[in-house]
This record gives sequence, C-alpha cells and structure tokens, in this order.
Amino acid sequence: QVQLVESGGGLVQAGGSLRLSCKASYSVYAMGWFRQAPGKEREFVVAIDYNGDYTNYGDSVKGRFTISRDNANNAVYLQMNSLRPEDTAVYYCAASHRSARMAEGDIAYWGQGTQVTVSL
Repeated sequence: QVQLVESGGGLVQAGGSLRLSCKASYSVYAMGWFRQAPGKEREFVVAIDYNGDYTNYGDSVKGRFTISRDNANNAVYLQMNSLRPEDTAVYYCAASHRSARMAEGDIAYWGQGTQVTVSL
C-alpha cells in the first residue's frame, strides 16, 4: 500500500504563487494532482509519468501550473503561479501504476488533501 502525504497548501492573494509537495512511501509510475472546490466535482489538474517524459495538464491550469518530480525522494511537486480565486480547492495527490492520463480506473492511491485558498 502506497501512502501519499501532501504539504504546501495555504492562503495566498490572487496573482500569487504556491508550491505543493506530495511524497509517496514507495516509487509509483505516475503521480499527479486533482482538486475539489466546495459544491463541485473533483477535477483533474495535472499528472506526470515516471521519467517526466509525459505530462498531462488540465485546460484550466495550462500555462500557470508546472508539475515536476524527484524520483530519488518519491516526490512530486506542483508549482502554481498566477493563482486565481477559482483555484481555491482541496488539492489531492494521486498515484497510478498504469498511466499518467489518470483516468478514473488508473488511480490506485490518494492523499488526504491540502487546502489552497486564493483571496481577491
């Protein structure tokens, strides 16, 4: 069983930046992030494969968010720039043994989530 532990959430003003981290207890092929805002469904944000050769970004974050990973530490990072109030959500780390496309059936593990709040 792989455990995922997120960190780095917080409160930031619109236009600001935050960096989220997720550390896995074991190496996993693909890692990524989803988010869920109050009253909304969980939304795919971004994912990356093991070597970093393939990244998959949701349309709402392209050009603003960047994913990277450090395989020596079984970690993935999400650099979030130009944050908007609509980015406010709980951000969940996810991991898959199968695919960085992170379809519903691909995800094997979830983190507990970290809150990101963007104020005006």
